[in-house]
Amino acid sequence: MGRRGKAVAVAAMVGVALTGAACGESGDSEAKGATPPASSGSKGSGGTRPAPSAKEPIVLAFGGDTHFEGQLRGRLGQPSTALGPVAKQLRAADLAMVNLETAITTGGTPAPGKQFTFRAPPSAFKSLKAAGVDVVSMANNHGMDYMEGGLRDSLAAIKQTGFPVVGIGKNADDAYKPYRVTVKGNKLAIIGATQVLDDNLIQAWTATDTKGGLASAKDIPRMVQAVKEARKGSDVVIVHLHWGAELQPCPLPRQKELAQKLAEAGADIVVGGHAHIPLGGGYMNNAYVHYGMGNFVFYSASGQTAKSGVLFLKVENGKVTKDKWSPALISGGLPIPMTGAAAQTEVKRWNGLRSCTGLSARPS
Repeated sequence: MGRRGKAVAVAAMVGVALTGAACGESGDSEAKGATPPASSGSKGSGGTRPAPSAKEPIVLAFGGDTHFEGQLRGRLGQPSTALGPVAKQLRAADLAMVNLETAITTGGTPAPGKQFTFRAPPSAFKSLKAAGVDVVSMANNHGMDYMEGGLRDSLAAIKQTGFPVVGIGKNADDAYKPYRVTVKGNKLAIIGATQVLDDNLIQAWTATDTKGGLASAKDIPRMVQAVKEARKGSDVVIVHLHWGAELQPCPLPRQKELAQKLAEAGADIVVGGHAHIPLGGGYMNNAYVHYGMGNFVFYSASGQTAKSGVLFLKVENGKVTKDKWSPALISGGLPIPMTGAAAQTEVKRWNGLRSCTGLSARPS
């Protein structure tokens, strides 16, 4: 099946036939189907600018926690197959995003007191791009596992590769800054932040006006400000959060509180993870909220933590109108899409997770 055919197949999963969705290749700083900025030069003798492209429906795809530890490290040598069969789903979406739960460095000093520290070489960005991932968040409790040296290397790799990364930066303004991209006429702004940080590392890892680090979602006023700034000039504001409690299938009160405040500030989509298992998702008035994506490309997943999947959201005129969970089961560190009766059973279970979220199954 060609790239165009894959796009139609994925679009059908969310109940819409989007002709040619994601038929273009992903660029270093533009999502699949993204529109480059219009030329400032005149068009013809009339001197008029080209008319802006009309907004078309788009399909967004989100995957969970991703790193390249253990048996996954060797897969970086073959970027086109590094993420396995799930890449077909990611490539077909108009924009795909995951949580990159690792420092991008081959050096640095392991963070003190941590049982697990993750790092990957800059080639990880090449593999993510080849798999159809368009943007990642590094705002999580592993993004600075190799401390200040690892942060410098991560920022250098981001700059050198041009791969879109949110939630990390040379200072707070940089870390909270949205990634902006136009996809099929839709102006998207994407923010990343973490609500999960080890107590002994909060000060060292949190970006400030004078120090690099991660965007912290613990600072709710700063998060609200970031959303309001992202709202300016955007059709869709997406907030990617690292939040919740490990292995807890229901959202914490602080997650619900933050989601409400961000939706009120103008966020259209709030998604994230950390629990290592999928949580529920649904609609909060006009916003779509998902409390936990679970593991995605993760070396140690097994049992309940091997339950994974891709969240598809159809966006029309700036709002999510349909959602679809495509379940997967992690094997050998890779999410393998489920099919048939097993997939139907897992989707039913996933829908049941909404019961403790306070969210609606359909937009209001």
